Amino acid sequence: MKSIRVISGCIGLLGMLCVGITGSSYQAFGDVVVSSSPSPVNTGSSVQLSAQDQALSDQAQSWINNLSTLQAKFQQIAPDGQRSTGTVWIKRPGRIRFEYNKPSELLLVANDGKMVFHDSEVGQTTTIPLDQSPLGLLLKPQLSFSGDVSITNFMPPNNGLFQITVVRTASPSDGSLTLIFNQNPLMLKAWRVVDAQGRITMVDLYDLQPGVSVKNKLFKMDFGDNE
Repeated sequence: MKSIRVISGCIGLLGMLCVGITGSSYQAFGDVVVSSSPSPVNTGSSVQLSAQDQALSDQAQSWINNLSTLQAKFQQIAPDGQRSTGTVWIKRPGRIRFEYNKPSELLLVANDGKMVFHDSEVGQTTTIPLDQSPLGLLLKPQLSFSGDVSITNFMPPNNGLFQITVVRTASPSDGSLTLIFNQNPLMLKAWRVVDAQGRITMVDLYDLQPGVSVKNKLFKMDFGDNE
């Protein structure tokens, strides 16, 4: 049961992260993400943005598309409230790795168009197509907040953070991805995933290192005893 609960959070998230952040990063996460009211799976109706909000949206879109690699610490909160921490590596397009801190035996890797969750404690591996996970939007070769992706909610800056919620225009029932950005300097700080069942996973990022060297071997999916 532990694996099922955590995997739903990871997929939802690839969902969201939890626990133990200290200082301003943790405070921002608590104020902006955790206090947000859970919302049902969005119908996909796009919203009209003001000129100021559109400018922020464009900046956020450019930040993501200019991101090639990223290493960061994370804290995740799964749909059942379970908290966990670890390290995440992103190598766009299409690749991400969540490595959970011990004593957890969990590992989540996205590569080759699929997302694989592995729990070495119970020897369980689960695979889903990346294009069926809201988190897959973050890993697109070029993310555009129009056309095949729709903005369904925008929250203007509050305490220096703003939020953009997006869905796949053709399949909003797959779930939504809310990206939380620090306004100055502009940087991704957290995300919230609502999956197709309405389950919410929260992930907060800290100690971000954009542009660092990230080895391709991190995204290998041959899960053996050495993982």
